Amino acid sequence: MSSVQNVRFFSGENIPLEMHKVRVVQKLSLPPIERRLSAIREAGFNTFLLNTRDIYLDMLTDSGTNAMSDAQQGAMMQADDAYAGSQSFERMHAAVNEVFGKEYLLPAHQGRAAENIIAKSFIKPGNTIPMNYHFTTTLAHIDLNGGKIAELLYDDALRLHSDNPFKGNMDIAKLRATIAKEGAGNIGFIRMEASTNLIGGQPFSLANLKEVRKVADEYKLMLVLDASLIGENAFFIKQREAAYQKNSIGDILREMCAQADIVYFSARKVSSSRGGGICTNRKDLFDHMKVLVPVYEGFLTYGGISVREIESIAVGLRETLDENVIGQSPSFIDYLARQLDKAGVPVVMPPGGLGCHINAGEFLSHVPQEIYPAGALTAAFYIISGVRGMERGTMSSVRDENGNDVFADVELLRLAFPRRVFTLSQTKYVEDRLKWLYTKRDLIGGLRFVEEPPMLRFFMGRCEATSDWPEKLVQAFRADFGDSL
Repeated sequence: MSSVQNVRFFSGENIPLEMHKVRVVQKLSLPPIERRLSAIREAGFNTFLLNTRDIYLDMLTDSGTNAMSDAQQGAMMQADDAYAGSQSFERMHAAVNEVFGKEYLLPAHQGRAAENIIAKSFIKPGNTIPMNYHFTTTLAHIDLNGGKIAELLYDDALRLHSDNPFKGNMDIAKLRATIAKEGAGNIGFIRMEASTNLIGGQPFSLANLKEVRKVADEYKLMLVLDASLIGENAFFIKQREAAYQKNSIGDILREMCAQADIVYFSARKVSSSRGGGICTNRKDLFDHMKVLVPVYEGFLTYGGISVREIESIAVGLRETLDENVIGQSPSFIDYLARQLDKAGVPVVMPPGGLGCHINAGEFLSHVPQEIYPAGALTAAFYIISGVRGMERGTMSSVRDENGNDVFADVELLRLAFPRRVFTLSQTKYVEDRLKWLYTKRDLIGGLRFVEEPPMLRFFMGRCEATSDWPEKLVQAFRADFGDSL
């Protein structure tokens, strides 16, 4: 089953070619810019709080929004509704074993639910969790269980425009220094995230993962792999790591997972479905975690997931082995990022997985971090395009014990590309509107919170504009585009 091919066009342009056809469609609408301004105000300038009736292209996330295949839809019709001992779970279990090479599986309703089980099982107050980079919910679970994180990227990983193919690598010297400082007995586990979400979907190399494994073995520490974007990471390894260019995606995936004691995933990302899981080859770890699954998720053979979704996960995991399926989103992301880069729009390079990431800190260099440039750019782009992206910057960070913002390392607008959802013309529309907005960037101001939850504030918090910049942006749009939407 193919979704994208590298085909040379007569024009010489590198255009991703879809290897699927659309058979079911969903109607979209593009409300006028005046309604979009009202909608973002009603949402407190938080794109999470927009209603889809006011959205043209929903690029908020790829989580649970990937297009499902006909094979997945068909498999859902054979679901076994048993509360315990479901045959649907057996099929999911077999797929996990085939794709990830892990014998034991605990289902969970999504990736952050798997994080909850792992954190409660293996983090004690005062523990340090070394990792390449954090994810928002990961940090929350570690904090709630009394732990702290140590982010150990190489120093150049946060240089957003570079030719570094593996910005998600963990700095081995920093890892050793952290273990020496904290003591091996105070390390709950080492965590590696595939295609690090918050720094632009940047992958790690398999060589680096093996180095991390060696250190873990040396100090008798567990290595936990967040595999939610593991397919994309495997795709980048095949594309960018010379030693693996002749390997299949399946071989690379299994070799990656073989390095980890525990692998957990969000099926909302990894298999175009809903749900998640934790898998391992160690029965002692499985037994230690399994007692929490009935408490927080459901019985051991459904874990809070609909059995129809369980059937879909089994098929979706196997589809991940197809290079053309897993490469579809990265190919579209690569196309958009390179088009924007050629036009001078600041964008994360090399392009990563999950989405195209705009460097909001450079795009809005006149907007200080205290008034949330990534959040402001996300709102501004929605106003002028009807496209919903996600803020990945200081708004997605936290406050310290004194109530001050902990400034994010990078300020990004993320435009997610769910698999097999958007067309090339829609991608060109996004490109066009971003190029126009960049010419009007000096009009955009900042945001300030008016409602701020104490945790994961980017989900539910509400803001207001620091000036009348949204109205000025609408006026500029009308001056250039007239009656156009």
